[in-house]
Amino acid sequence: MSERFDCDNCKESLYGRKYIQAEDNPYCIPCYDSLFANTCDECKELIGHDSRELFYEDRHYHEHCFRCFRCDRSLADEPFTSQDDALLCNDCYCNEFSSKCVACDKTVMPGTRKLEYAGSTWHEDCFICNSCQQPIGSKSFIPDKDDHYCVPCYENKFAPRCTRCKQALAKGGVTYREEPWHKECFVCTSCKVQLAGQHFTSRDDSPYCLKCFGNLYAKKCEACKKPITGFGGGKYISFEDRQWHQPCFTCSRCSVSLVGAGFFPEQDEILCRNCNGNL
Repeated sequence: MSERFDCDNCKESLYGRKYIQAEDNPYCIPCYDSLFANTCDECKELIGHDSRELFYEDRHYHEHCFRCFRCDRSLADEPFTSQDDALLCNDCYCNEFSSKCVACDKTVMPGTRKLEYAGSTWHEDCFICNSCQQPIGSKSFIPDKDDHYCVPCYENKFAPRCTRCKQALAKGGVTYREEPWHKECFVCTSCKVQLAGQHFTSRDDSPYCLKCFGNLYAKKCEACKKPITGFGGGKYISFEDRQWHQPCFTCSRCSVSLVGAGFFPEQDEILCRNCNGNL
């Protein structure tokens, strides 16, 4: 008598029938499908042993059920994505969820290089300088209303020009007599020291630092021989064709201050009453 060869589940004989070995036990086809086959997430029917099964994120599908939620295209051999558990082909996903390039009005495909600015999106190659028409890419740019410029083109087109070097002022600078200057170009006419941020004066429309102006143009104190500029609130005394700093206006003999007091000129000297009386 021959040995029995039965389905491990229903115990029916497997002689002359197709069967599938699973977990070291033989099963007839109906029992195998009912015990081991997955349920299709789309149609809710079993995925039989003879069906091609597709698997995505813990979900199982018949091959013919694995389709785009929007256009019903098969996704079995197509790139796809998932949105709120719905499967979408790339075309439908891009049409529904991807941005459109404001320059060419075409979809910016996922994974492609793009640039976003002020709520708008561009393909990287579509974001170009309005002047030279070259892609700006990751370089700095300057917006002007609805246009965008690379920095060199913007400076050439819009930036003011320095009065001295005639080059564009991209930012900052100094305004003197309603004319723009680079800080490094706005210098003393005589010694060339930068004047930005410090006191200065002018002569014949040319700027000078206080030191140079005093040395070149200011009258000299009769006593200390230093320039009398009047800058910074300094007061001075003038008599005939001679001038003194107020602290320097003293008696030539006893050095008492003569500010607000009577004095007597004596050749190149000025004297107080007492010293003049002793002559």
